[in-house]
Amino acid sequence: MQPLQLTGLEGKVAIVTGAGRMRSIGRPIAVEMARAGCMVVLTGTGRPQDQYPDDEKAAGWRDIDSVVDEVRAFGGTALAVVSDVGDEAEVRALLARTLAEYARVDFIVNNAGAARGRDRVPVVDMPVDAWDTVIRVNLRGTFLMCKVFGQHLIDAGHGGSIVNISSIAGKLLPPNTTAYSASKAGIQALTAGMAQEVGQYKIRVNAICPGLVDTVRIDDIRGTPAWDQATARIALRRMGAGEEIAHAVMFLCSDQGAWFTGQSINLDGGHAVQH
Repeated sequence: MQPLQLTGLEGKVAIVTGAGRMRSIGRPIAVEMARAGCMVVLTGTGRPQDQYPDDEKAAGWRDIDSVVDEVRAFGGTALAVVSDVGDEAEVRALLARTLAEYARVDFIVNNAGAARGRDRVPVVDMPVDAWDTVIRVNLRGTFLMCKVFGQHLIDAGHGGSIVNISSIAGKLLPPNTTAYSASKAGIQALTAGMAQEVGQYKIRVNAICPGLVDTVRIDDIRGTPAWDQATARIALRRMGAGEEIAHAVMFLCSDQGAWFTGQSINLDGGHAVQH
């Protein structure tokens, strides 16, 4: 018997949103999909370099362009497109650019997310614009990508896979993260409903709900007692790695994941089971 190998990825076209940060979830998803033989379209917002963390500045990082260089260095195929997923016109332009370049779309990975900011406060203290920013990027952005690219997959008639990156916060619903948690819970609802609508077209829609992943998003607690406390709440006693999320995405897009749809899968080292 041959060992299990993921099939159905080579020669396909994958869109990965929010793929420009050096220490992230989006970058390893894009890189690993490319290693598996996908042609990858990476999006980012074109954030100004003065907003880069120190390690990106030191590395001369260039956001999605650096990820494209990384993919091309091992012989992969990638295209960088600056795109605001919360803007319908830009999402439609992203689809048009992808079709002009590669003539097809097979997989959509909705990973783009708003940066942590002024939303991490109690509801009564939350600035309305901070709430709106999180919902616009996380939930509206995922909706627009699902709407526009989902219609294309229906019209193309060859099926496909949509993977939405949610969070266990959308299930645990902790305090002082209500905008984020609401957006991620909304993504899970969007995933479940859409999966039932498009399954007849051989389109699968799933969500991955990561726990604490060692990325730039949690640098604010790195090296503090809060880091140790957070790790202690994880059954495996460690943060996750972006590559571990990437591997799950690849499975859900592969032939071997062909009977998964409508699921919101915890990938959290056993964090949620302790709540």
